Amino acid sequence: MKGHIFKIHSDFYYTNTEKGVFECKIREILKKQKAEIFVGDYVELEQINLDSKQAFISKILPRENFIPRPKVANINQVVIVSAIKEPDLDFEQLNRYLCFCEYYNLHPILCFNKNDLEGEEEIIANIEKIYKPLGYKILYTSALEGNGIESFKNCLQGKITVLCGSSGVGKSSLVNAIKPDLNLKTKAVSEKTERGTHTTRHCEIIILDEEKNSSIVDTPGFSQLRFDFLMPAKVTELFREFVKIKQEYGECKFSDCLHDTETGCIIKEHSDKIAQSRYESYLQFVKEAKEYKKQITYSGKKTESKSKTVHNRQITKISSKKRTVSRRKSNQNIDKEI
Repeated sequence: MKGHIFKIHSDFYYTNTEKGVFECKIREILKKQKAEIFVGDYVELEQINLDSKQAFISKILPRENFIPRPKVANINQVVIVSAIKEPDLDFEQLNRYLCFCEYYNLHPILCFNKNDLEGEEEIIANIEKIYKPLGYKILYTSALEGNGIESFKNCLQGKITVLCGSSGVGKSSLVNAIKPDLNLKTKAVSEKTERGTHTTRHCEIIILDEEKNSSIVDTPGFSQLRFDFLMPAKVTELFREFVKIKQEYGECKFSDCLHDTETGCIIKEHSDKIAQSRYESYLQFVKEAKEYKKQITYSGKKTESKSKTVHNRQITKISSKKRTVSRRKSNQNIDKEI
């Protein structure tokens, strides 16, 4: 039987199937293969107990897409929720989320919540100046006042949407505004640290409208995402304005140009087309990517695969320590001892 994982809690995987919701564990073979199961994965179940609604996950079906943080698979779009104020808008964190969407080829929508506070006009003008020319869809909402909630609801129709953003920006409040009966936990921003605190503890797919096939993935906030998994030259591809400048004006003088201090750099020549906050974020991400390059250059981290494919079947490899000694080998060892 096939199923769709909508929540993972501890070692239990809660799965929607044609026969209802099942509480599942994963087969030992998947553990040995160190297979990662994400919320949103489609899986095959076996050893199904219809009475207790329990089963085992035996296979993870191919994914259309995924993101590692938060761990979600098979999604249609990502809504990046940021607070205009309280906590203050962090442009670097926002750019991190956008670049992660670009890297994993996901469709991002920018949602700026708490659009009911005083003195937000200058911030909104800055947002429009930076992100509108890049082609990102922008929404302004207020979960408290109900502003923009209908537009937010409309953009979710017919899609599985991930809500991501730092703690305290109002992700759970927005979901409660759309569907009050869910009553997700919310918490005010700390007056001492001026930062949000975690209220969502795990990822979960929440059905908003069965008729319109709308669901969201409520996720915990993440304070930091780092680009320590790709080479520095790849960071350029994650910024739309950099790609556009290269398309219009050609390549830089040096093929390995990182658009920092190099001569003959096309990006630096047209820096007036790039917002200062975006360029500063780019330099920070390149710095993190350089750490990764240094790590793989000077330290070998080759690991042997835990599985192999034989006759189109995936088989788990057994370590030499756990492998049972054959009778012939055992007799040979006895002869040597004698």
